[in-house]
Amino acid sequence: MEAIRLNKYIADSGHCSRREADDLIEQQRVSVNGEIAGIGTLVEAGDDVRIDGEALKIRKAKAGKRRHVYIALFKPEGVTCTTDTSVKGNIVDFVGHEQRVFPIGRLDKDSEGLILLTSNGDIVNRILRKENGHEKEYLVGVNKPVTPQFLSGMAKGVRIHGQMTLPCRTARIAPFGFRITLTQGLNRQIRLMSAEFGYRVKQLRRVRIDNIKLGVLKPGQWRNLSDAELRGLLPDQKDW
Repeated sequence: MEAIRLNKYIADSGHCSRREADDLIEQQRVSVNGEIAGIGTLVEAGDDVRIDGEALKIRKAKAGKRRHVYIALFKPEGVTCTTDTSVKGNIVDFVGHEQRVFPIGRLDKDSEGLILLTSNGDIVNRILRKENGHEKEYLVGVNKPVTPQFLSGMAKGVRIHGQMTLPCRTARIAPFGFRITLTQGLNRQIRLMSAEFGYRVKQLRRVRIDNIKLGVLKPGQWRNLSDAELRGLLPDQKDW
């Protein structure tokens, strides 16, 4: 193994995401070969990496099996997308997977639908980078009739959080419902965009992330991603 950065080494192990690994390192909770490690520390094969004094366990794939977990979950309303298990209704306890998993991105507590979870912390930031342009499709119910002017204004972009949202696609699907496809994920984006036109979101469901669809999952159900879905989501990924 070539020398790699410590945060990537920890994320590759499945212990946590790369960002969480940075936090552990900054808190001086990680040692390499008996020495407290720093941001930028490099790790080579055979190095003794420990977190809080416990040896880091490297998950190895069995023949014909994946090294990491990749899950599609139909998140119900009321579940919070956090790995903080002190938060009531956190998504980790809700899924209850035998391996340590964490969500890729967020879905508001009062929203429902598709969210991905994984034990592969190294891919989280790569998927979330805005420049990757991953599409996210939502079905939205509102409190007033959907008009062409409303859909056109949403599609062009709306100023929220001090910035203009990126252009997006919209379509009317019912008198009080519309479909919207985004390539960014600002906090409470659809709700705030709608509010700028005097609309209140009553129901919001995410039904697609890139090539991965919610499909027949019911609220609270989850499934493992297929090989085809993983290839579409992570075309350059070699080690699943």
